[in-house]
Amino acid sequence: MSIDVNNESSFELDDEELMAQARFMLRRLHINPAAELSIMLVDEEAMTNLHVQFMDEPGPTDVLSFPMDELRAGTPEHDSEEGILGDIVICPSVAQAQAVSAGHDLAVEMRLLLTHGILHLLGHDHAEPDEHRIMFGLQAQLLAEWEGERNARKSS
Repeated sequence: MSIDVNNESSFELDDEELMAQARFMLRRLHINPAAELSIMLVDEEAMTNLHVQFMDEPGPTDVLSFPMDELRAGTPEHDSEEGILGDIVICPSVAQAQAVSAGHDLAVEMRLLLTHGILHLLGHDHAEPDEHRIMFGLQAQLLAEWEGERNARKSS
């Protein structure tokens, strides 16, 4: 699985941790091992430009997803098709503000946004109540599984 992290923000973040989480999530979602994913971390100005250009909404946002080959999650019996998942763009400064509001640290918020972005790349949405319930349920499940995996890695 090819996962690239490009940090163009002023925040010092653990690229290896982001890649490990993404790899874990993609395995859990039965994504083909030949799939490619790009994660970009940008400042508020760059995120604002992307938000305006692609969503026609003002100001920066926390995360944007740009699917490429419109891959969907596989099953335990069959991985997804091969292809390029796409790009996830995260703005750590917006994430930091949200983390403060939510009462947790930036690392927790980054894990949430990365998971959210991956689910969007795989076609999940939350515009409708049923979509919201499914996407956020899966997001919570994946994050809980990742936390269990992280804790197991730390204790070994």
